[in-house]
Formats: sequence, structure tokens, C-alpha cells
Amino acid sequence: MATLVTGGAGYIGSHMVRRLRRAGRDVVVVDDLSSGHREAIAAGTPLVVADVADKSAMREVMARYAVDSIIHFAAKIQVGESVVNPRLYWHGNVVATTNLLDCALDAGVRAFILSSTAAVYGTPGVVPIPESEPTLPINPYGHSKLTIETMLASYAHAYGLRYAALRYFNAAGCEDEPGLGERHEPETHLIPLVLDAALGRRPHITVFGRDYATPDGTCIRDYIHVGDLADAHLAALEHLEGGGASGAFNLGTGVGHSVAEVIDVCRAVTGRDIRTVDGARREGDPPSLVASPKLAEERFGWRATRSSLERIVADAWAAHQRHHGIDQTASSASRQKEQAANAR
Repeated sequence: MATLVTGGAGYIGSHMVRRLRRAGRDVVVVDDLSSGHREAIAAGTPLVVADVADKSAMREVMARYAVDSIIHFAAKIQVGESVVNPRLYWHGNVVATTNLLDCALDAGVRAFILSSTAAVYGTPGVVPIPESEPTLPINPYGHSKLTIETMLASYAHAYGLRYAALRYFNAAGCEDEPGLGERHEPETHLIPLVLDAALGRRPHITVFGRDYATPDGTCIRDYIHVGDLADAHLAALEHLEGGGASGAFNLGTGVGHSVAEVIDVCRAVTGRDIRTVDGARREGDPPSLVASPKLAEERFGWRATRSSLERIVADAWAAHQRHHGIDQTASSASRQKEQAANAR
């Protein structure tokens, strides 16, 4: 029996594949490679290049590899894009997942884990956010994920499918293995964008809004190390396989960091100046999204253990330099000389 990881060539999915393999599980990856990277998949892992919306391909994969569980990462994930082109999100997220679930039910899949999002909460009234907080998305991306969560709950009731909808806050960082790292195209996530500026690959980082109702006026988010996320998915899968209750679970740290704070930590970790430019607020950005992760700890014994902002940035910086072919030893020595010169 095998676990199917959709989007397993992507940033989080590739970490998950390696985590499952370290746990001794059989894994098969389905990825259309539209945003994933073939080299990110652990060596020896079967890869089927296909769209998860393709029922014929999904039926063949599930039968061939005796799939009994699915971890579903494949999705459209850009909030801004979802606002200007929502049809991509209704088709790429909702229609594709509906097709995947039809195949899963027919194949007798017992457990399904959804990569969901904090965007289902919209602008929450309580922070840190518990799972009991009303789900009121303010962008099509969040609406698409909430629709899938609703579908899963109805399938659990009608068909007995066990599921976990894991609501991410902000995945970041990287594990120290070749091929891994955050490199979306185009890149929209804050930490890799700031690190691009630190490398000189972009002239500055734009801060979208400094007039939010937060201590420094910039948006606050809950950043979680991608390695902690992978551990959470495995814990959730084991929970479901052991007969645990289905449901939605927040994956975060309970601690928020502002955009300005993230940039300052990136400056400290890299030892480089990072220029910022102020921009207007982006449509669909709530002021603060911070998780209450208590339910995940209570139900399947998981909590984040390596998600300090400094650790996340340091791990992301190391991966960023590896990806762009920078000698990290030489880079570190150069920064130390520069800092010593500036101190004189």
C-alpha cells in the first residue's frame, strides 16, 4: 500500500515525500511540473507527470500503486492572482480536487489530507485563531479551499472517508537536503523575496501597506518551518489511520511576526543591507493571521519545534544560496570582513 502525494515536486510536497520515506512508507508522486521541480523529488520515488484533474490518470496511479492514503498539495496558491483570475482557482482547486476525490472513493482510499489555508478565516475576530472561529474568506483562494473542506466533511459523513484539512499559516524555511527549497515562479512569498533582495537579485523589497492596525503598521503572519509542517502531516496521517476523528486543524506556532520584523531578521541573518520601498495595501490581505495550534497538539500530539523566525530565515538563507550556486563559506567570510571593516 502507498501514499499518493499530489504536488510532490513542489516546495512543501517535496519535503513531505522525504519525510514519508524516512518513516519507511511507500510513496508515489503525481505532479504536472507546472510549478514543481523534478530534482526536488527524493531519489527512487515514482513520479507520474499528470494533472490531478485527469480521472483516467488518477485511477491508473491508484490501482498500479495500491494507494490507500492521499496527501493533497497540488493547488493554485496565490491570493492576488485568485482575485484577478478566479476561474483558475475554481477549476485548479475545486474541480481538480472533486475529480481526485471521485477516484479516491472508487479506489477505496481510507485517509485524505488536504493542504488547506488560514485564508479560510478571512479577517478573524480572534487572534490567535482557534478552529472554532467563523470561516469567512475574503478572496477566491480562501473560498476555494473552504469549499473543498466542506466537500470533505460531507464525504466523511456519507462515505466514511477519514480526512484532515490542515490549515497552514505561512510555510517557510528549508531542510538541509539537495534539491529542496522555496522557488515559486513567480515568487510571491515574503521570505524568499527578501532573500532575493539580500542576494542582489532584486533591487528592493516592497512593503505592501504600513497603515494596518498592528504595532508597526505592517501585516502580521504566523511563520512555520516546512520541516514542522511535514511532521504535522505524518502525525495527522497516523491519527487518521489509527481511527482518529476527522476535521480541520490549524498548523502554526501561536506567535506572529510583522513584515518589518521579518525584513529586520533577514538583515541580521544575512549580514546584508536590504532596501525597502513602501507600496499600497494588496486587496485580500488581512492585518493579522496567527494560529492557535492547540487542537493539533491535543488530537495528534504535534507542535512546532523548529519554527523560531531566526531558524526559519537561517535555513531558508542556506538553501537560497545553495540554489543560486553561492559558496556559503566564502560568503560568510566576506560578510565577516565587511562587518569588521564597518566596525573600525
